Amino acid sequence: MREGRGNSSENRAVPIAAVLEEAGQRPMKPSETTTDVSELKRPRRWHILVFLLPALVVYTAVMILPLIETLRQSFYNTVDGQYGFVGLGNFKVLFGDPRWAADFWNALRNNFVFFLIHMVVQNPIGIALAAMLSIPKLRFSAFYRTAIFLPTLLSFVIVGFIWKLILSPIWGVAPYLMDLVGLKWLFAPWLGRPDSALIAVSLISVWQYIGIPMMLIYAALLNIPDEVIEAAELDGVTGWSQFWKIKLPLILPAIGIISILTFVGNFNAFDLIYTVQGALAGPDKSTDILGTLLYRTFFGFQLQLGDRSMGATIAAIMFLIILAGVSLYLFAIQRRMRRYQF
Repeated sequence: MREGRGNSSENRAVPIAAVLEEAGQRPMKPSETTTDVSELKRPRRWHILVFLLPALVVYTAVMILPLIETLRQSFYNTVDGQYGFVGLGNFKVLFGDPRWAADFWNALRNNFVFFLIHMVVQNPIGIALAAMLSIPKLRFSAFYRTAIFLPTLLSFVIVGFIWKLILSPIWGVAPYLMDLVGLKWLFAPWLGRPDSALIAVSLISVWQYIGIPMMLIYAALLNIPDEVIEAAELDGVTGWSQFWKIKLPLILPAIGIISILTFVGNFNAFDLIYTVQGALAGPDKSTDILGTLLYRTFFGFQLQLGDRSMGATIAAIMFLIILAGVSLYLFAIQRRMRRYQF
C-alpha cells in the first residue's frame, strides 16, 4: 500500500514541461505568453487610417505640396535669360538690394507693430471682457457674448467697407458722433495719414477679432473647478483679488495659446489691409505688411510685373518667422505653463 501511495505521489510530481515534451510540444515562455495576450488585446486599428486618409490627402495637396514648391522656388531665379538654381541669392537680394530691402524691412517693421497692437490691446481687453462675462450674477451675459463675437463672423470685405464709411472725413458718421459729445476737435482722417493709418487699421482688426480671445478665455474660466473657487472664498479671496491671485494663473495656458494664434494670424494677415487701404497699403506704404508685399511681388500690381521667385522668397521668410515663433512657444514657453494645467 505504501509503495502504491509512493508511486501515485511520484506521478503527481512529474513536471508539466516533461509531459509537454513527451507529447511533442514545447512549453511557452512567460514573455511569449504575455506578448501573445497583448497582441490579442490590442488589435491593429486599420480603420483609423482609412478615416484619416482622405483628410491627409487633401491637406497634403492643398498645404504641404504648395509649401514645398514655394520653398523650392525661393532658391531659383532667372539669370541671363535662364531659369536655374541660385541658392541663397534671392535672400541676399531681398535683404541687401536697395530695390527690395527698403520695402521688405518697412513691411516687416509694420508687421511687428501690427502684432504688438493686437497683443497690447486685443488680448487684454478680451481677458477683461471674459472675466466680467463669467460673473455668475451678470444679467444678459449670453447676449453680450453674442454681440461681442458677432463681428468675427463678418466678411473682411464688409468690415473694411463699413469702417471706411465710418471714418471718412467727407461722408462718415465718426465726425458727427464725436461732435455730439464735444470731441469733434479730436477727429482726423486717420486712414489717410501715414502716422496714424497703421494704428487705425490695427484697431479695426482688433474690433473684428476681439471675440476670439474673449470666448477662449471665457471657456478657460468656466473650466476652473468649483472646489478651487470655494476654497478661495473660504480664505476670504473674492472679487478682482480672486481673479488676479487664483483665476489668472490657472488660465495662463489659454493665454499662451491665444498669444501664439495672434502671432500666426497677424503674420498671415492680408485681407483687411487690402480691403481698407488697397494693394499699395497706403498712404505711402505706411500700412504695408508682409502679406501685401507678397501679393504685389508675386502677382504684380499696376506697372509692377510679378516675380514668382522673389514672391516665393518673401513667402519663405514669412514661413520661417512663423515657424520660429511657434517653436519658441512650444519648446520654451509652453513647458513652463504646464504646471498650471489641471
